[in-house]
Amino acid sequence: MSESTRPGRLKRRPDFLAVQKGLRLRGPFFQLELLDRHRPDEPPRVGLTVTRRQGNSVERNRMKRRLREAVRTAEGVSFRAGHDYVLVARRETLSASFDRLTEALAARVAEGHRKISNPDAAAGRRPGAQSTAKAPA
Repeated sequence: MSESTRPGRLKRRPDFLAVQKGLRLRGPFFQLELLDRHRPDEPPRVGLTVTRRQGNSVERNRMKRRLREAVRTAEGVSFRAGHDYVLVARRETLSASFDRLTEALAARVAEGHRKISNPDAAAGRRPGAQSTAKAPA
């Protein structure tokens, strides 16, 4: 499969909870949670979440529609096969221009891919540096 595969949907709660254990990247309009499932033969999946704290049901549904459309139309965003993505909306999603929203999505996804493919850089360590974590006994 190519890197620009059209993403599927995350639908079940256990899937959303699993993605929470992956990489998290904050942005001005949403938080991106990213998990590599290590299944390159399966299509990528995207889920959207908006907490009640972000507004009433009309506003929350509008945020989800805007993010869903950004995912659908975003050019330059390459969702990788075998990865799960969750977008957790922030209130600023309502007032952001659609161009800025899609730019932020592309930037967060690219940043997430860089950090997942180079875990030392994500942790702020020098390449080849020894980990200070103790091995399990």
